[in-house]
Amino acid sequence: MKFKTLVVLALAAAVPALACAKKPKKVEAEAPAEAQVVEEEEPAITEECMMNISLFNEAVKNKMFADAYEPWWAVYTTCPNANKAIYSQGAKIVEALYKNATDPAEKERLANLAVDMQDKRIKYFGKTDPKYPTEYIWGEKGLAYIEYFGDAKLNEAHECLQKSVAALGDKSKIQVLVKLVDVSYALYKQDPDKRAEQFIADYEMASTHLGTLAADASNKNAEVAGKQKDYVDNIFAISGAADCTKLDEIYAAVVQENIANLDMLQKIAKLYRRVRCTESDVYFAACEAAHKLQPTQESAAGCASMAAKKGDYEQAIAYYEQAIKFAMVENELEDVADYQYNAAVYCFANLKRYQDARKYAQASIATLNSLGINKGQGRCYIIIGMAYAASRPYGNDAKGAILNKTVYWVAVDKFVKAKQVDPSVEATANEYISSYSRYYPTKEERFDLPNEFSGSTFTVGGWIGETTTIR
Repeated sequence: MKFKTLVVLALAAAVPALACAKKPKKVEAEAPAEAQVVEEEEPAITEECMMNISLFNEAVKNKMFADAYEPWWAVYTTCPNANKAIYSQGAKIVEALYKNATDPAEKERLANLAVDMQDKRIKYFGKTDPKYPTEYIWGEKGLAYIEYFGDAKLNEAHECLQKSVAALGDKSKIQVLVKLVDVSYALYKQDPDKRAEQFIADYEMASTHLGTLAADASNKNAEVAGKQKDYVDNIFAISGAADCTKLDEIYAAVVQENIANLDMLQKIAKLYRRVRCTESDVYFAACEAAHKLQPTQESAAGCASMAAKKGDYEQAIAYYEQAIKFAMVENELEDVADYQYNAAVYCFANLKRYQDARKYAQASIATLNSLGINKGQGRCYIIIGMAYAASRPYGNDAKGAILNKTVYWVAVDKFVKAKQVDPSVEATANEYISSYSRYYPTKEERFDLPNEFSGSTFTVGGWIGETTTIR
């Protein structure tokens, strides 16, 4: 008897998670029968449980899942609180047996067992396992519903996955984040009118967390998170839920109901910007309301778009200046480059402030250069070239009329530069080169001004101040 006791103590020491003592029932001495408070006994962890844990662990290690099942089942049904390996290894056992089962009744039993196992894991380990708490296990239960029941239990899977992600956020398992979007999309396709808002919310939540994980240099799965973010973004793009009209139908009332809810307004504005629905009145309303509550990059950019749509380009540029400052603080430099380019466009096309157009375009180029990004620079060089071509830095007399044509030399220089740094604008650049090169000063005109055109180069005057080759 003494030897048996020593064996039990040694096994208990090898499995730290064990709790060997039975807990007695607690009964209120004076309470009537119907008011008695009884704490449920935890299953006893016996020597036999310990031996069976060792047996099924060894069998799983050697991929002998059929042999592992009997000792695992004995532990699962008699002492489910003994060790969390019952659930991590049990999932592997059930999965292997399910794949090999041919009897429909047996497959159904194993499928239900895979899901029920997660409930039991929550009961015995959800509050005591800091690495894999209840919220994590909800995600595992959702994955089990998908694996074993497919479309038959989408609602149950969605409930588990959504609860897990809402609770864990950036700590969510990548697979759970992706499957949340997959399941929500499947439900949306079944009933687009009823499920659109939930699908959009699920996508936004999962994509945001995947983006955070992908941007975390310390995360060993950052590359996987990035690829999965591309996947869910593509799912959303093809879903039809990203249609601006559809979004307006969903969110017009939501914005009004949450006119003082900064968090909700910011989420809506961010969603609209992500799917490029920034011409929507609903987007403008969300941004304007959010900006009044607490100015941010998102709200400032939205207000800039709203002002431009109303034709108030001065105000639009002022808002973009605010957005640039916020984005600089947040180190979101690609956004900075976009805002600078937009300001350049308004200065050139709407306000005819050509020098300011160049200033903003040059700033956007510098920002992109700091990131090592060429794409996007081409459009800036084109704006500068067009600003040059539209300028008249010299007088309106006969001499000034000839000298004003020199702007086309520096304009074409910028168009050539545009396609060199950014091949995506080559077609546009070539079109402008062909158009503006027709207006160069002719040989006869240059002959009439020998002092100005005496060498091989020429410096265009006024605010432009650039030197170019005479051609």
